[in-house]
This record gives sequence, structure tokens and C-alpha cells, in this order.
Amino acid sequence: MGAGKILIVEDEKKIARLIQLELEHEGYETGTAFTGLEGYSLFQNGNWDLLLLDVMLPELSGLEVLRRIRSVNNEIPVILLTARDALPDKVSGLDLGANDYITKPFEIEELLARIRVWMRSSISQEEAYALSIGDLSLNEKTREVKRADQSIELTPKEYDLLLYLLQNQNQVLTFDQLLSNVWGFDYYGDINIVYVYIRYLRKKVDTPFLKPYIHTVRGVGYMLKG
Repeated sequence: MGAGKILIVEDEKKIARLIQLELEHEGYETGTAFTGLEGYSLFQNGNWDLLLLDVMLPELSGLEVLRRIRSVNNEIPVILLTARDALPDKVSGLDLGANDYITKPFEIEELLARIRVWMRSSISQEEAYALSIGDLSLNEKTREVKRADQSIELTPKEYDLLLYLLQNQNQVLTFDQLLSNVWGFDYYGDINIVYVYIRYLRKKVDTPFLKPYIHTVRGVGYMLKG
């Protein structure tokens, strides 16, 4: 597995090539763009983990690229590449949502160190939203559910039920616990609704696969376990 995907938007081709070679040597997958418009287009069409963005770009400035990116994505780490005396650009960039900046000329070791910091931070944030058991995963941020790398479409209540099961995996959950935490007290005592939605959920996350995760604890409730 690679170290991550980094997009380099830099109009000085020698600098862009040097950064690209160093990043690929470190195991990163890279893409390069030499204008602001090209960089924004590549950003839109790729699943990038981090962006290195020069401020002074032809066609579309780096700050304008950053503004457009932040209007649709607040998560991707962006490191600005700025000129030594461009304090207003640094301030504007940070105000627009840049995570960091590095001043040209820079030592490649410093750039690599900053990239590692932001890549770790990005991964940590993503993991904070992820719940999983075996090959079944749920992302609380995107509400995406997958099993064996296959996307599973759930209704809002099916999603709520699976989320609660994942949050309490390997624990027996009683009918009352499921009702109060997934449906609320308005449904207190109506265990039939639990039966119905467990059946719906099993059809989507268990039945198509060889190994079931949702287990019945007869007369008590259910347990999610691997």
C-alpha cells in the first residue's frame, strides 16, 4: 500500500519535477500541474490525500485555487509554496484555509517532514470517523457502509441501527437498549420493530456474504461480533 497521493501544483517545472522525484522516492503517488486551472481540474478529478500549491500560478492564482477547493472540500491538507517576502500571501492563504506554508527556496527534508505531519493528521481524522468489524466498515462522516469493498445502501434507520451495533460490538444489546437508543422512547416496548429492522439489515450486510456478523441472543436481543 502506498504512502498516499499528493498533487503538486507548481509552474516552475524544475521545482515540480524535483519535488515529484523526492515524493515518489518516499513512496507517494504524485500528480503535477503547471497552471492554476490545470491544478484545480486535477484536484476535481482525483482522490488526493494532500495538495502542494504554489501561490504564484498562471491562469488562476494559487489563492484562487485554494478558495475554490475550500468551497467544496475542507478536509484535504493544503501546503502553500510561497516566495520569501510574500507575507500577505501567507496570511491570505491561511485565512482561506491553507494548513501550512513553506517558503522558497526550501530544503526538501523540511518539506517532507511537513508533509508527513499533515498526512498523519489527515489519516488520524479519517480513522476517528471509521468503525469496522472484519470486512464490514462504516464511516460516520460520509455515512458510507462497505463490506468486502462493496458499497451497501442503507435507509437512515438501518444505518442508525448498524451504527449502534458497531459502537457496541461484542456486547449483548437488549431489545430495550436498541429501542431507546435507535428509535427513542416513543417506541418503548414495541420490540417487533427491532425484529423487522434486524431482518432488513441482515439481508444487506450478512446474507450476501459467507460470514454473518449479527447474532441473535434468544429472548434477550442481538450482538454484533466477528
